[in-house]
Amino acid sequence: MGLVVQKFGGSSVATANRVMAAARKAVRARQKGNHVLVVVSARGDTTDDLIELAHEITEDPPAREMDMLLATGEQISIALMAMAIQTLGEKSISFTGAQVGIVTDSSHTRARIRSISAGRMRQALDAGQIVIVAGFQGIDEDGNITTLGRGGSDTTAVALAACMKQTSPPEPVECEIYTDVDGIYTTDPRIVPEARKMDAISYDEMLELASVGAGVMHSRSIEFAKKFDVPLMVRSSFSDSEGTWIVPEQEWMRGQPVCGAAIVRDEARISVENVPDVPGVSHRLFTAMAGRGIVVDMIAQNPGSDGQASIGFTVPASDLRRTLELLEPIARELGAMVEHDGQVSKVSVVGSGMRHHTGVAEKMFEALAREKINLRMITTGDIKISVLVDKLDGVRALRVVHQAFELGTKLASNTTVDRDSQPMTPMAMADLTHRLAHMEDILVSEVITQLNEGRIAVYGLPDAPGHCSSIFQAVAKAGIVVDMIVQNLARGLADLSFSVPLADLERARLVTNAVVQGISATTLVDSDPSLAAVHVVGVGMRTHTGVASRVFGALAEIKINILMINTSEMRISVVVDRDRVEEAATTLRRAFGLV
Repeated sequence: MGLVVQKFGGSSVATANRVMAAARKAVRARQKGNHVLVVVSARGDTTDDLIELAHEITEDPPAREMDMLLATGEQISIALMAMAIQTLGEKSISFTGAQVGIVTDSSHTRARIRSISAGRMRQALDAGQIVIVAGFQGIDEDGNITTLGRGGSDTTAVALAACMKQTSPPEPVECEIYTDVDGIYTTDPRIVPEARKMDAISYDEMLELASVGAGVMHSRSIEFAKKFDVPLMVRSSFSDSEGTWIVPEQEWMRGQPVCGAAIVRDEARISVENVPDVPGVSHRLFTAMAGRGIVVDMIAQNPGSDGQASIGFTVPASDLRRTLELLEPIARELGAMVEHDGQVSKVSVVGSGMRHHTGVAEKMFEALAREKINLRMITTGDIKISVLVDKLDGVRALRVVHQAFELGTKLASNTTVDRDSQPMTPMAMADLTHRLAHMEDILVSEVITQLNEGRIAVYGLPDAPGHCSSIFQAVAKAGIVVDMIVQNLARGLADLSFSVPLADLERARLVTNAVVQGISATTLVDSDPSLAAVHVVGVGMRTHTGVASRVFGALAEIKINILMINTSEMRISVVVDRDRVEEAATTLRRAFGLV
């Protein structure tokens, strides 16, 4: 017998008929011989209505009382769902988050799960009941009701599935996320009509897409699925069609360089220019933002010159004002200046195949250059390339890259989905037990050094469409593989850095210089073989504010200067002097408890 966790969102239980339809899905799963655990959200617009009620009383409702109020929405849903299942002839029982022991921290309206007690759910499941649990909510150690914030019901469902893997004897666990769409698409089909529904996507790919605007699921729920090896399916509440599986990376996924594209429309770019190029500056800036709960997205720091550097990053446009209020006094103390642009969008492509295919960045930049779309910022990760463009160009840029990678064409290769979880050996069970006791802590899995690469730096490239594309086309034509790419704007010009194999460094410099001299005689090209990269790899890099600050702080303490920064959902990469790279890696392993 297996355990099926089904999550139904607000639209799936908005009316009595929809509640009954969801109940029938749960009953069918039970009749197939499975244990069934159902997680439900508040019905329809209930949460919005409750928020409106609060604001009729006060413009600034206390966070604790908001949690007390908002949690009632799910309590209505679980009772109605249990009644519906019972009318269909199956036994059922409903529980609030507190009743099943979902213990969180005390961050009201945005709490994180610390632990879950499986005992009461297991007892009810073994008694043949379909268990209904309220999503989005828990209880802190002082007995206060808390809510989990955006995507909270998805997070509840996957966390419960992870928790139930610990029961003895262990049974196969799957989680079905029922929503108003029928799966995960290569991009938003409302923007790009030819977008294609995917059969499956890896945890890593879904994490990266979730962080760059693919709003079907929130990053926190995918983090749980990856950390605890829970296969997920996203499917429609309104049909029985197969949805999209989110599973560990499969061999066939590596055959396509890009699986999806996404856009974050409302971003703001901030550039702190002329900061002293010394240890600790990045730490000071990002610690200040983490302390205010500001989530930083793209971070790009190019190599400094003349003792100064520029650090560029993005934040949600809604956070621009308070970010500027925070950073401008710090910048004045440092003798730096802050520039910003609140009218930009981020367009990204994602794919596990990037690890195995070359020329992905070149293809993306060339497609955008043909459409005369200018790149305001570039960052790359292991399986993601993101560019910042003018907001007016955002949707067009998304369509261009979706077409360039032929994402609307169905794969011809075998896409059989293996969703079997890894067998639970005694050692694996002990590790699971430890991680379940710290459910939503950041999980840094490894710190990697990269020693066999050199860096090309381009200073003062005119900020116009096509220049980056010209450089990378020439480098690719020379047969040189490019790894990390960082572009940041400073003083109205673009500074571009990228890494290549050490053996190809001088050739890359010559090729790059030839292209650059055809663009601007004042643009400088430099190469440096004395640097190395350190990559901090893990789950939760973006949803946990302050991770970047923790990296920068650990290096600042031992006076290691950071020469380049690049970030993604799965890793934070820094470039330092090669003769201190092992010291940097050891320090970071210690900072994240890996030694």
